[in-house]
Amino acid sequence: MGKHHLGFGLVAVAALVSALAASAPAQAATSAQPAVASHTVAATETPDGYWTSERMRSAVPGDVLADRAVWRASSTAVGHVARGLEQRVAGIEAKASAQTKAAKPKPNALSTAESVVPHIGKVFFTLGGQNYVCSGNSVAAANKNTVSTAGHCLNEGPGAFATNFTFVPAYDNGAAPYGQWNARSLHAPTQWSNAGDMTYDTGFAVVSPRNGQNLADVVGASGLSFNAARGQTYKAFGYPAASPFTGQKLISCTGPASNDPYNPQFAAQGIPCDMTGGSSGGPWFLGTSSSGYQNTVNSYGYGSRSTVMYGPYWGSVVQSTYQTAASS
Repeated sequence: MGKHHLGFGLVAVAALVSALAASAPAQAATSAQPAVASHTVAATETPDGYWTSERMRSAVPGDVLADRAVWRASSTAVGHVARGLEQRVAGIEAKASAQTKAAKPKPNALSTAESVVPHIGKVFFTLGGQNYVCSGNSVAAANKNTVSTAGHCLNEGPGAFATNFTFVPAYDNGAAPYGQWNARSLHAPTQWSNAGDMTYDTGFAVVSPRNGQNLADVVGASGLSFNAARGQTYKAFGYPAASPFTGQKLISCTGPASNDPYNPQFAAQGIPCDMTGGSSGGPWFLGTSSSGYQNTVNSYGYGSRSTVMYGPYWGSVVQSTYQTAASS
């Protein structure tokens, strides 16, 4: 999410794209092939000590990258995303978890201040010479070292993969109680890496073990759900940085999902939420807690004071991307 908010001031453009889509000839829906782009991270791409406290605080919220993809919105494929049978992956409990406290509602009730959740954190990365920040989550995988985030938080879409990618679980006002976990590989759907298709704005990073321990064993890992029914209630988390937020605390939003009325071709769903830039890539859980199955990520919104956050539908393409990362 960007200078002000995911999607930043795109309502007029989105409405125009929606109108064009409505007036275009009907096309037969075609299933996207679940191809995956993967990048092995060289040791020199994330040098130890790169992410100092100063660099973390000055990193630009990554929604400016999502903004570019939304501007390139296409009306050639309306509201279709590859979908198979619903499947779930069970979560992994941490050996030791931090204590969490009751959430603190804000007056507008669109978002809530949260205490840290061990498996949710910030991701920091470099693209095009610029340092960025997004949000991410440790997810269950055979390698026990997989992190989910938005596609635009690890690949230019279209373009190069990020360098200096690191995950900081349970980040809290500059504190990193579980340290920095550097990526050893990055994975995104080719629909994102080749074309920046917002329908598939999801990516997975595989991090290296730290001090001989796997990420999931230290902070736990969320279960995942793919090809789920639409319109469910979600709880989303992230680290929004643009005003009125600071990026230093974990924030959540909870509510029922509905379809994006401006760009239906993205097949995304939105929930009531006013999180701003920096929350991109944060996890959405089915239900009303961080212990549910993760089913998408924060992707984009419209305008600097957006009251809806959108996330891509996790169908067969995203599932294939996850499976590639989880087995690497």
